[in-house]
Amino acid sequence: MTVRFGLLGAGRIGKVHAKAVSGNPNAILVAVADAFPQAAEAIAASYGCAVRTIKEIEAASDIDAVVICTPTDTHADLIERFARAGKAIFCEKPIDLDVDRVKACMKTVSDTKGKLMVGFNRRFDPHFMAVRKAIDEGRIGEVEMVTIISRDPGAPPVDYIKRSGGIFRDMTIHDFDMARFLLGEEPVAVTATAAVLVDPEIGKAGDFDSVSVILQTASGKQAIISNSRRATYGYDQRIEVHGSKGVVSAENQRAVSIEIANGEGYTRPPLHDFFMTRYTEAYANEIAAFIAGIEANAPLSPSGADGFAALALADAAVRSVAEKRQIAVEA
Repeated sequence: MTVRFGLLGAGRIGKVHAKAVSGNPNAILVAVADAFPQAAEAIAASYGCAVRTIKEIEAASDIDAVVICTPTDTHADLIERFARAGKAIFCEKPIDLDVDRVKACMKTVSDTKGKLMVGFNRRFDPHFMAVRKAIDEGRIGEVEMVTIISRDPGAPPVDYIKRSGGIFRDMTIHDFDMARFLLGEEPVAVTATAAVLVDPEIGKAGDFDSVSVILQTASGKQAIISNSRRATYGYDQRIEVHGSKGVVSAENQRAVSIEIANGEGYTRPPLHDFFMTRYTEAYANEIAAFIAGIEANAPLSPSGADGFAALALADAAVRSVAEKRQIAVEA
């Protein structure tokens, strides 16, 4: 079976998914839509697909699935439209910035028996998948504590910050999903602190650039998350899971994994400096998983419920900072 795709959004992340879809032997990119014709035409020229409107893709009989890479405030509406149209849906995170809107969207997907997968690509990173495999195989015993370090090389433009929903909903949301992926239990309480240490303009925009979070499950397991919008040494992505019998960790990745030793000491090449290069394999793997789920008519994961759970944790973190206390997570 070849899954025929429509791509909604031809921006930075749209280009990533166009490459992933076109590189999969079980998929074909049929059409792309974007509010900026030149962006759509560039992808069409690169991958030999057509440029169509969203309405045309919605009605198309030669498209089985869509990848939604449009601005966040369009996600929920597009999910509902394409669920009603009978297309399988892959949507970049988040579904929406409001949990009630996410609930309404998920109800529409359920009522239409739609297929929805949410783009938490880090679950599909080979290194993080290997961490999860070690946990599943019992090699470190029962999980007790998870530590996640996620730091960007630099902050995005302030104009982006203003419409992002804030660092917890934009950046930490990936780490909330990863914490759930590794803990094996749902967090029931969140304690967060936040500061502006990188760029005062981010603070003026009502956001933070440096945050720390502790998640706790009902049994007492913990996940500790450290985020910063500044890492002068590259894209810092590390995970450690401590268990009753040992520990498993995933280190930072480099474009070239070598080490040079000489009279000046030991040196290694720099880290990746951008999420699109660090997670190239993860993006390809998640699209492959989406295609496999469609072909097998199997449940898709991460699901809309996973998207909701991560957003609920983000909302709890926002409240924790504002109220300076631990917050119970909305079920």
